[in-house]
Amino acid sequence: MTAETPETLAGGRLTIDRDALADNWRDLAARAEGAATAAVVKGDGYGIGLEPAVRALAGAGCDTFFVAVPEEGLRLRATLPEATIYILDGLFEGAAATYAQANLRPVLSSLPEIEEWTAHRRQNPAAHAALHIDTGMHRMGLGLGEAEALLAGPGLADTLGLTLVMSHLACADTPDHPLNQRQRDAFRAVRARLPDVPASLANSAGIFLGPDYRFDLVRPGIALYGGAAVNDAVNPMRPVATLEARILQVRDAAPGETVGYGATEALDRPSRLAILAVGYADGYPRHASSSDQRPGALAFLRGRAAPLVGRVSMDLITIDVTEISDARRGDWVELFGPNIPVDEVAERAGTIGYELLTSLGRRYHRRYRP
Repeated sequence: MTAETPETLAGGRLTIDRDALADNWRDLAARAEGAATAAVVKGDGYGIGLEPAVRALAGAGCDTFFVAVPEEGLRLRATLPEATIYILDGLFEGAAATYAQANLRPVLSSLPEIEEWTAHRRQNPAAHAALHIDTGMHRMGLGLGEAEALLAGPGLADTLGLTLVMSHLACADTPDHPLNQRQRDAFRAVRARLPDVPASLANSAGIFLGPDYRFDLVRPGIALYGGAAVNDAVNPMRPVATLEARILQVRDAAPGETVGYGATEALDRPSRLAILAVGYADGYPRHASSSDQRPGALAFLRGRAAPLVGRVSMDLITIDVTEISDARRGDWVELFGPNIPVDEVAERAGTIGYELLTSLGRRYHRRYRP
C-alpha cells in the first residue's frame, strides 16, 4: 500500500501528524536551551517515513540529522541537500569515497574504522566525521582505554576531521540510575581532551536529565515521534502517528465460547465482537493478544476503550464492542494514537514503543497531515 492507494482498499490506515512532529522538535529544542538540537531519523524516520519526517523537521528549524546506515543517509541527502548528516553505524568497509561524495559523516567507533578513515582523509581532507566513545554501554564506541591511547598523540581532531565527539546513555530513561552520572563524568573527561570539538551525549531521555547532560548538541529520537522517553513519568510530547483498523464484521457470541487461534480466551458474558483488518503481518504485535490468563491491549472507538479478545492473527484482530452498541462494519478503530498511547500498547505486548513504530508494515494507507 502507498499513500496514493485509496483507503477504501486498505485494511488499516496510518495518519502522520507532521505539525505534531515539528512541535515536538521545538519543545525539545526549548528544553535543551544552550545546546543545538538535532534529530534522529533512523528506522525510516521511526516508521513514519524518512523523507516526510525530515522535511517537517527541517521546516521547524532542524539542520542536523542522525541515521543508522549509509543508505538512509543517501536518501536524506537527496531530500535535504544542505543538511548535516551523521551515520551512527559508522564507516562501512570500503565505502569511504561514497560517504565523502554525499557529504555523510561516519560516527567512528573502532580502530579499524579510524585507520581506514585516516587513509581516506589523505586523499580527501575536506571529509568530516564524529568520534564515538563508549562510556559504559558496551555497544558501539571506542573503549576508554583505546580513546586515551589515541588522544595521547597529537592532532587527532585534525587527522580525522572531527566535527563531533559523542557517547550514548544506556539508562537515561531511568533518571536515578547510577550509570547516568558515571557515563556523564567519563564523557566529560574525554571531552576535556578535545575542547574544540562539539560534544553530544543526550538522547531523548538525556535531555530530561538536565543541563549537565546536554553539552553542545542533543540527539532526540523517540520523543520526536510522541513516544515516552522517561519511565514512570508524564509524557509531554504530542502523538505523531495514529494507527487505525477497519471493522470487517460485527458478530454476537455466547458465554463460554472461545475466540481466535488456540481458544486461549473464553467469553464470560453475551458479547458483541468486532473483527478488524490488521494483524501481525502489519506490524501489530502478536504479544498484544488477550487470554484467560492476562489482558491484552486496548483499542478505541466512539469515545470508549475496547479490549482485544483472543490472539492477534496474521491479518485480523478481534475486539469486544459489547459496550459500544453502534459499532458497525466499515468503522475505523484506533489501535494507537491520541487515545491509546503507543507505549501503552507496547507495554501490553512486552516491548517498547520504538519497536512498535519501526515495525509498521507496508499494507497501511498512509496519509500525512497537514
